[in-house]
Amino acid sequence: MCLSIPSKVVAIHPDEQAVTVETMGVKRKVSSHLMSEPLAMDDYVLIHIGFVMNKIDKVDAEQSLALYREIVDKMEQEH
Repeated sequence: MCLSIPSKVVAIHPDEQAVTVETMGVKRKVSSHLMSEPLAMDDYVLIHIGFVMNKIDKVDAEQSLALYREIVDKMEQEH
């Protein structure tokens, strides 16, 4: 099973068909070759093996990120 954490588009590289995303504080460049619709700054996307797979709703993304942060906080408290 794969889990994809919502990532926020923070830079667009149209000449490379790529975007830079931020995922819970980590930034990386990923390919947008598989996207048929254009991406914009602050869009939330799901990524699989370095490719943007789809754009997701901002509210849904923020709710998912809050749950991930809660899980991380609980794991850190246990250690």
